[in-house]
Amino acid sequence: MAYNRTLISLLIFTSLAISQDIPGRKIPSVTMSPVPLKTVTRGKPTDIDLRFHISPGFHVNSNKPNSEFLIPTALKINAPTDIVIGKITYPPGQEASFPFAPDEKLSVYRTEFTLGVVVRPLVSVVPGKYMLHGELKYQACDNAACYPPKKMPVDFEVKVVKGPPPHRRNPAQSPHVHG
Repeated sequence: MAYNRTLISLLIFTSLAISQDIPGRKIPSVTMSPVPLKTVTRGKPTDIDLRFHISPGFHVNSNKPNSEFLIPTALKINAPTDIVIGKITYPPGQEASFPFAPDEKLSVYRTEFTLGVVVRPLVSVVPGKYMLHGELKYQACDNAACYPPKKMPVDFEVKVVKGPPPHRRNPAQSPHVHG
């Protein structure tokens, strides 16, 4: 029993030591700005902007990185039933060359980038708030090397409302005075 406790303690200590950052070494990261609650009308597509920030000294491959060996940035959103995710718009990357591939121009995002997501609730959706979940897959690099790809959770909320009632024309009025 004491052996098991010692073994478990050693495993916990080892995993904590391995997971600690090396002092002075920066780790690449991407974060997402909070998304304000967006009101969307049933049956109508609405654009939602998701803004991402890249830690200083790093870049991530764009959605089209110009090399088949690099992993593109890709967003996947899972929507509740009756809410359709339309086109996801990626900005163009910045063309840049790096010491690890000096003869190649790579397409990258630096400091921050914004992705556009089209959300369209079906006309049958019950009005209310809905949370949308997904993930951003990216590969971060610095000027010397690229790091293993990562997946970052992406969550934002939309408020579905009824659209305005359809415009109805008034029936033609009789020219006769009713009295």
